[in-house]
Amino acid sequence: MKIGVLLSGGVDSAVSAALLKRSGHEVVAVTMINWNPDSAPKAAQIADFLEVEHHIADLREAFQTEVVDYFCNTYLAGSTPNPCIRCNEYIKFGLLLQYALQLGCDKVASGHYAQIRRDARSGLYSLHQGLDSGKDQSYFLYRLNQRQLQRIIFPLGEMTKETVWQLAAELKIPVTHGQESQEICFIEGDYRNLITQRARCQPGEIVDTAGRVIGRHRGLPFYTVGQRRGLGIAAAHPLYIVDMRTDSNHIIAGGEKDLYQSSLYAGQVHFISGQEPESPHRVQAKIRYRAALSEAVLYPHFDRVKVDFAEPQRAITKGQSVVFYLGDQVLGGGIIEGIGSPVE
Repeated sequence: MKIGVLLSGGVDSAVSAALLKRSGHEVVAVTMINWNPDSAPKAAQIADFLEVEHHIADLREAFQTEVVDYFCNTYLAGSTPNPCIRCNEYIKFGLLLQYALQLGCDKVASGHYAQIRRDARSGLYSLHQGLDSGKDQSYFLYRLNQRQLQRIIFPLGEMTKETVWQLAAELKIPVTHGQESQEICFIEGDYRNLITQRARCQPGEIVDTAGRVIGRHRGLPFYTVGQRRGLGIAAAHPLYIVDMRTDSNHIIAGGEKDLYQSSLYAGQVHFISGQEPESPHRVQAKIRYRAALSEAVLYPHFDRVKVDFAEPQRAITKGQSVVFYLGDQVLGGGIIEGIGSPVE
């Protein structure tokens, strides 16, 4: 099988390529330039070491539109984005997948810690958590569809990060031990600098949960729900951002207890099977990547879903994704639009 490995220059994709080549596949390395072209020489060095064909796809224009603009516009709208989810859907397993297929590849592989399975009876593909719970990246992949999953391989899904580093050492792959990719590849320093280069942030008032003005803020993009530091307010007890209102340009500040909510609603909902539940559905859900899975019930609500949690969740944040699981299987997810119940 001819497999295009999405080679970034890091250890995960490098070991993935080495394992697939060792298994007898024809491996082609595909590197994208999405922001900083400095990754291409490192990937080329690894491809040369592995003795595999190497191609570079310049996707800077599409990345700017689909990821960077989305990131900035979401913050300017008073929400907190997750650009990695967007990139996986539109860039890595969108345009870069298409590029690899045009090269004649049958499938693409990446160094993500997740697993893909196919049900022999239904023919449907499913996405599952990676074996290494500390590195599992299934949360970031919930927007993938059946067409994409049938073309993707995750060679590291049943491995731990420790094992991957051991393999890299054994195979003498030229990667720097311990080096990890930065969380947001296009941010160097403070993300707010990128946003303020594009638009003027409008200062406004900070109010408490009773609506009393207690301070001023520099502009909604400078803050996020759950934030404690940087409010510039002297109070008898710690204050946290519990909500941000774009209609009034207000930041709502409250105590620790005000951060906990039991319900949310989400839009842009995607289910990996392509079939949305028609009735309430028990799941486990998480409201951000590092959050724990929590028991919840999904309620379909027109083009949205309402999610009721068995236990209140801390700092539910608009713009982040709520992702639904059944055991280790990812069912899908959506973009958090608010707390409570949606208005019809």
